[in-house]
Amino acid sequence: MKKRYLTGLIALGAAASLALAGCSSSGGSSEDGGSEGGDKGTIKLGYVTGWTDGESLTYLTKDQLEKLGYTVEVQELTDAGITYAGLSEGDFDVFPSAWPEVTHAEYMAEVGEDLEDLTAYYEGAVLTIAVPSYMDDVNSIEDLVGQADRFDGQIIGIEPGAGLTGVTQDSMMPAYGLDSEYTLTTSSTATMLATLGDAMDAEEDIVVTLWRPFWAYGAYDVKDLEDPKGAMGEPEALHELARAGFTEDFPEAAELISKIKLSDESYAALESLVTENPDRTAEDVEAAVDTFIEQNPDAFDGLLTE
Repeated sequence: MKKRYLTGLIALGAAASLALAGCSSSGGSSEDGGSEGGDKGTIKLGYVTGWTDGESLTYLTKDQLEKLGYTVEVQELTDAGITYAGLSEGDFDVFPSAWPEVTHAEYMAEVGEDLEDLTAYYEGAVLTIAVPSYMDDVNSIEDLVGQADRFDGQIIGIEPGAGLTGVTQDSMMPAYGLDSEYTLTTSSTATMLATLGDAMDAEEDIVVTLWRPFWAYGAYDVKDLEDPKGAMGEPEALHELARAGFTEDFPEAAELISKIKLSDESYAALESLVTENPDRTAEDVEAAVDTFIEQNPDAFDGLLTE
């Protein structure tokens, strides 16, 4: 059943990845041509709306490519499956913040042969289940067993098509027997965070799906629950993926992207600046990237500062 669903989603994405693109929470349009672009050609970047790691890396990559002389367009997509399908079909060129090793492994199994891995820009990303730090008696996922009434029988998740959603629903909940007590409530990352914030303001019990790295850990006093069964998966690297043939078509761009490497500190600095304004526009994000580069000129070898 899971395989059939994934195959259907990939087929849908291949046909409709561009048609389903919409405006993101940043307020930018689905295609945002770079005002500083050059004449080396046009490169299209795609990321999932509401995923701030994708937003941050997309605009950092956009900045670097424009400084090299490319015209860059940004395509916002609605779902991870659609994004992988569209990339494999060449609807756009680069997916700057992919989780292909664990979280998106199923999508990679379907379309990975049609993709190129340009760089692993961050090591040690991990999927998590978290609760507010004031919940002293809940420190492990095992502590959720038999406690569904405290949480209205809900684990608050993000987008239905997110890899985190699949791992939580298909791996973690059955492993701990939570699938008979809890429902994974999905909607969007923004809704999950709003629900988390409301619950914490009232000092109510809540359990949510999160991931590291993510700026929310600096904004909300939450703690990750221990996962003794390892059901949320092992830590993985985050990658910039491209459609097949990208390196041949844009060798200089591929080489530049291959140099992007972020530490915990530099990643946190970038995402914190990008997400500082909840009502940000694309221009605001570009300004945040400019500030990041000004403040972190040595963030990685090969960073173009002007």
